[in-house]
Amino acid sequence: MQVSSLPVTGLLGAPEGAIAVVMGSGETVTYGQLEDRSCRLAQRWWADGLRPGDHVALMMENHPRCFEVTWAALRSGLRITPINWHLTADEAGYIIDDCDATALVTSAKLAGVVAAAGSALDRVTSRLVADGDVPGFDRYENALAASPAERLEREVTGSWMFYSSGTTGRPKGIVHPVQEKPFGEVDQGLTLMLQGLFGFGSDSVYLSPAPLYHAAPIGWSIAVQRLGGTVVVMEKFDAEEVLELIERHRVTHAQFVPTHFIRLLKLPETVRTARDVSSLRAVIHAAAPCPVEVKSAMMDWLGPIVHEYYAGSEGNGFCYASPADWLAHPGTVGRSLLGPIHILDEDGTEQPVGEPGQIWFESGVSFEYHHDAAKTRESVNDKGWSSLGDIGTLDADGFLYLSDRVSHMIISGGVNIYPQEVENALAVHPAVADVAVIGVPDPEMGEQVKAVVELLDPDDASDELGAELIAYCRERLAAYKCPRSVDFVGELPRLPTGKLRKRDLRARYWPGAA
Repeated sequence: MQVSSLPVTGLLGAPEGAIAVVMGSGETVTYGQLEDRSCRLAQRWWADGLRPGDHVALMMENHPRCFEVTWAALRSGLRITPINWHLTADEAGYIIDDCDATALVTSAKLAGVVAAAGSALDRVTSRLVADGDVPGFDRYENALAASPAERLEREVTGSWMFYSSGTTGRPKGIVHPVQEKPFGEVDQGLTLMLQGLFGFGSDSVYLSPAPLYHAAPIGWSIAVQRLGGTVVVMEKFDAEEVLELIERHRVTHAQFVPTHFIRLLKLPETVRTARDVSSLRAVIHAAAPCPVEVKSAMMDWLGPIVHEYYAGSEGNGFCYASPADWLAHPGTVGRSLLGPIHILDEDGTEQPVGEPGQIWFESGVSFEYHHDAAKTRESVNDKGWSSLGDIGTLDADGFLYLSDRVSHMIISGGVNIYPQEVENALAVHPAVADVAVIGVPDPEMGEQVKAVVELLDPDDASDELGAELIAYCRERLAAYKCPRSVDFVGELPRLPTGKLRKRDLRARYWPGAA
């Protein structure tokens, strides 16, 4: 056991009684409790033999324990990987094994998945479960009760190792160089950005409606806690509950993905106007391109407080569009704040203004994909610029516009078609709840465009509605971009982060695509 004489005064100096976390269900955690419990878990891991540089996996639904586990890792010099709790045992086991975890914290809700992971847990020597039992795991609460609440004698700042979402293949861990620093003496980049761009402070109340295993929800929530603000966490996104929570907790800041916007806008007008959302100072969105009509409607509703950014867990680029930027450049995801952006064609030739190509960042930020040297090499070109695999254009003022991902592009008769543009057009149709556009086999053209649609009312599915959607699209886009056919499904395979598992859709139409 390592013990210091430092008093417990609240995490990073926040008042002990201040609220650090409020769950949508009502459970609260104070800063004093967060400090006490994260110290106890850090002590338990030390007793279990974990040392700075070792790896912790966290597989838990949106749960108040997520924050104390994260802070325990960040104050112990450990790398922490949050794992998507919607994954199968095989998928989750792959990440637990691939990230070299020696500690795992989970919940009884996921007992079946964890138990089925089998040999993937072989190197995991420290195993804790909250809210119940899993064979071979110690109860989380018992472990904390048996550990001292004192801070470790030597607290070292830990780090994240997020995994890519795996929408096009096996996810890969994203590794950044780590310099050992005393806990608290951390890179303040994200925290300063939240203050400078979005006006976060100690009085902020931040609504996080997305899963905490994703980089933005957990990363931004931790940054808010560094500032002493309150994080309101939804167990699961529900459009009407979002408005209720904003009103109840006087939420000042919230972060969404475009799918959330669409579902909020499709609430009945009486529901949307029944709640007081005037406390909002900034609404932030990212993760996917947002249809212009959708964002315009959000601006009309909430006022010019809707901010946007474009970035990835790799941290190699960051673009930002203020409300004023976007109103002057509709559809942009902003200008780069981390160095020049280059738009290159397949031969590496720089594209002129307005011409699409792969987006490359000249930011100087380095990263690797864990256990995948080939993928690391593919993400960096001969000039040292790095890419997330997205396609876009730059305008004359340096504002970036996203088209789609390289891997999603449809090539029909030798012509490039970007599905995101078609999805944006169809998403605002009154009957559409969600839509994905993919290329399917065509004997003459190679690929043809197909729309796979989830309806607000599944009983509306018909050939006539399919024809209406195609016509609706043709009113907005060139005919060659529009779907040749429409399929209706009960639910699209979309991750709670808003990203679509297009490989799952393609597997239905392309033999061997999975």
